[in-house]
Amino acid sequence: MLRLTTLVAFLFTSITSAAADAVLTDVCYKSGDALTDYEQSRCKLDVYLPKDRENFATLVWFHGGGLKQGDKAGTKEDTVLTPEIARSLAAAGIAVVAPNYRLSPKVTFPAYLEDAAASVAWTQRHIAEHGGDTKKIFVGGHSAGGYIALMLGVDAHYLADAGVKLADIAGLIPVSGQTLTHYTVREERGGKKYQITADDAAPLHFCGPKTPPFLVLYADRDMAARGEENMLFVEMMRAAGNEGMHSMLIKDRTHGSIASKIAEEGDPTRIAILEFMKANKGK
Repeated sequence: MLRLTTLVAFLFTSITSAAADAVLTDVCYKSGDALTDYEQSRCKLDVYLPKDRENFATLVWFHGGGLKQGDKAGTKEDTVLTPEIARSLAAAGIAVVAPNYRLSPKVTFPAYLEDAAASVAWTQRHIAEHGGDTKKIFVGGHSAGGYIALMLGVDAHYLADAGVKLADIAGLIPVSGQTLTHYTVREERGGKKYQITADDAAPLHFCGPKTPPFLVLYADRDMAARGEENMLFVEMMRAAGNEGMHSMLIKDRTHGSIASKIAEEGDPTRIAILEFMKANKGK
């Protein structure tokens, strides 16, 4: 009886919190006895739910930080705060799932991609329990999170290994992601940060005609060569016969502000995301 009472109290607290802030926090998306302590601490996600909506679309959103830092809850080092973006999009009627993932150098490629795929699998298994439509799951992120979204969208085996078919993803929304091999991966492999590489850790390595629709966003004052990388990716995908490529250069934005201003009404990045999701069965 005590256990049942405790469980009821826990569920009531979670539901009350969700009603107030439209968020479920620190949900474990990986399980099993083989998990390391680091996996148990990092492989958690928050869920921001729109109020009074059913069959809503969901955006799985990965934070940035160069694959070395960052957090779903935001830290004093983060210039882009995921909770602000997530609450704003939830207010617009879209659920946001915000996962943490393991970081370099505690892990190396492809551990963070495997974590990301596992969080998408959790979303596909559980979002319907909260009113979401499993056919309306989008995957996106900013900077390193954009790189993760790109990789999950072009190299299907990460999602497949987690039990998700790439064809079941409604769309990909990378914001200022790296399309060459991520510079942190280059460093993990003994290379230089600005050594141009496009191996199996590069979205550009997997250009082809069959992917979910893409919305590739980048800033006019982005990081060095980041805009050019994104343009190259889009053009190479189109050249490979991919008809689902959409892209936009966001004016008057830096690498940070292209994402941080998504929470603001009227922001062009925000508008592009909402319109893309609506056009691809998102609302």
